Amino acid sequence: MLTVSKEELQEYVDQPLEPSAWVRIDQKMINTFADATMDHQFIHVDEEKAAQTPFGSTIAHGYLTMSLISHFLGECSIRPENVVMTLNYGSDKIRYLQPVKVNSEIRAQAMLMSVGEKAPGQILTKTRVTIEIKGEEKPALVAEILSLFILQ
Repeated sequence: MLTVSKEELQEYVDQPLEPSAWVRIDQKMINTFADATMDHQFIHVDEEKAAQTPFGSTIAHGYLTMSLISHFLGECSIRPENVVMTLNYGSDKIRYLQPVKVNSEIRAQAMLMSVGEKAPGQILTKTRVTIEIKGEEKPALVAEILSLFILQ
């Protein structure tokens, strides 16, 4: 994660940041997510049945892919100096463009879209996050993520 002064944040708007590291989405991760969310739809957890679909294998839950955004932003986003804590403030837009097949590798590419002061000592940012799938032209998803930084 890149850390800059709050005055410098504006200079990074519309500038692509370095991508995150790749993360492999294996069946164990998909099954664990299915258990945690109680979403056991066959396309995620039944390898034999899922192999008969147009995808040819199980796929990650869309929400699993989305839930990794917080991990990825910890690697590839930008924040102001003197942060006490960061809060997920919401999402303005999320689009799922392609499923993530089991054993695919994904990573995030982030770009700061806007920066504003929510209140004294609070910086609100909007970041476009694109989740790429290794070897695929079309990304898995694109989201606009809001983060609230609480400063000292």
